[in-house]
Amino acid sequence: MTVLRCVIGVAAIGLALGCSFPHALAAKVKTRSFSGICACYSQKGRLASGGRFDPNALAAAHRSLPFGTRVRVTDPKTGRSVIVTINDRGPFNRGRVIDLTPRAARALDMMNRGIIFVRAEVL
Repeated sequence: MTVLRCVIGVAAIGLALGCSFPHALAAKVKTRSFSGICACYSQKGRLASGGRFDPNALAAAHRSLPFGTRVRVTDPKTGRSVIVTINDRGPFNRGRVIDLTPRAARALDMMNRGIIFVRAEVL
């Protein structure tokens, strides 16, 4: 079966169910946001994604978001935000939702505060 026949078949099923094809696809794409405690982390060696840890990268670790996902992390207290790319797994400390590299943590001006409360939005 060709790709075109598959697309036509899926569109026909969507119309039969009372929804149009573009709306059926759009329903799957939702913005996801979360909030919680954030910390700065550093490590030596390899990341879960296979690359090497770079403290100067605008990157982060998250437990379940796919590698390569871009996330806007905002400190509601100061209003500062930074866009990071998920390239590692973690945090493994209870209560934390995301860990940032030192460069991303400096962009949020959190180095002297240790852990902070953040809001994050998947882009």
